[in-house]
Amino acid sequence: MKAGGPLAGLRVVDLTAMVFGPYCTQIMADMGADVIKVEPPAGDNTRHISVGPEPGMSGVFVNVNRGKRSVVLDLRTETGKEALRSLIATSDVFIHSMRASAIARLGFSYEDVATIKPTIIYTNCYGYGRRGPDANLTAYDDTIQAECGLPVVQKMLTGEANYVGTIVADKVAALTAVYSTMMALFHRERTGQGQEVEVSMFETMASFMLVEHANGAMFNPPLGPAGYPRAVAPNRRPYRTRDGYISALIYNDKQWNAFIGAVQPAWAMDPKYATLEQRAQQIDSVYALLGETFMLRTTGEWLELLRSLDIPAAPLRTLDELFVNPHLEAVGFFETVETPNGDVRFPGVPTGFSHTPGRVSGPAPRLGAHTREVLAELGLDTGSGSAVPDDSRSSGAV
Repeated sequence: MKAGGPLAGLRVVDLTAMVFGPYCTQIMADMGADVIKVEPPAGDNTRHISVGPEPGMSGVFVNVNRGKRSVVLDLRTETGKEALRSLIATSDVFIHSMRASAIARLGFSYEDVATIKPTIIYTNCYGYGRRGPDANLTAYDDTIQAECGLPVVQKMLTGEANYVGTIVADKVAALTAVYSTMMALFHRERTGQGQEVEVSMFETMASFMLVEHANGAMFNPPLGPAGYPRAVAPNRRPYRTRDGYISALIYNDKQWNAFIGAVQPAWAMDPKYATLEQRAQQIDSVYALLGETFMLRTTGEWLELLRSLDIPAAPLRTLDELFVNPHLEAVGFFETVETPNGDVRFPGVPTGFSHTPGRVSGPAPRLGAHTREVLAELGLDTGSGSAVPDDSRSSGAV
């Protein structure tokens, strides 16, 4: 059992796969919850999508399933279903990423699960909300990026429609599922009442994109099209320097005046750039002029100057450089966990708690590594006739 963390003592039944649901429950596991990952005999497909130390333990899977216990149940059988019902009776959260019709056919709709455990928090992770005409469409990160406008926004910025270079829809939806489930648990803490929660990728990403991009389209009548001009200005990009690139945002009037006073580019004397409001109205031209100016010095020279003026600036780092970043090293961001395949250096918990800090509490499990252990805790038979085939009942973990 886990110790410590703000969710210590909480049990989560996790029937999610890929990244959206598993990233949500990974955060819960890091925060001390006992997350029991229920997998079919073939396992979560994410076990096989990237490099790993052994088959079925890809890097993506290992990261988003760390600290969980894997139980293989064949939910097509009554034995598997009965084992899951017993597990539900001991749990606080039930979370899945199946279509509503599929989970209902198996006999584990919210109504079914709430009959077993009335106080359960039941979280649905969907591609599209159940009330709309697209409810039954298959959804992946790329298609949801397209649905919510990201490639079109990228085209406004770069001239070509592109996805962003991360599975942003999966991860934003996962974070939304975490906070939604926690809110339902908070409500239960106050009232004793369980409930059903629904989180869909499309609605989540529509909300995410429209935080700033709703803009003038929100009003009645509209004051302009949807879109935040600064974010999609074609010249909004890392600035080329004499020897590389730099990211810098000279935003408010204090920063602007400090920059102009130190650098004194001739073009900045024009009064039409004097205030943030004026610059915002012609932001792409401002970015272009700054771009010309940044080419006059090296990246190191600009970093030294801008940071001395308290202007946000950063070099362009590669992903590999994050693993040797001095700041991340100093704050103890990475956590090394010993596994049967050697040490794994995990990106750690990004939040801090003064009394109940989270941590990477263990490695990711091999398929079915904890089946016998968990069934035994429930008082169920782990011998022949149990919920899984014999070759799925490993006791090892990675």
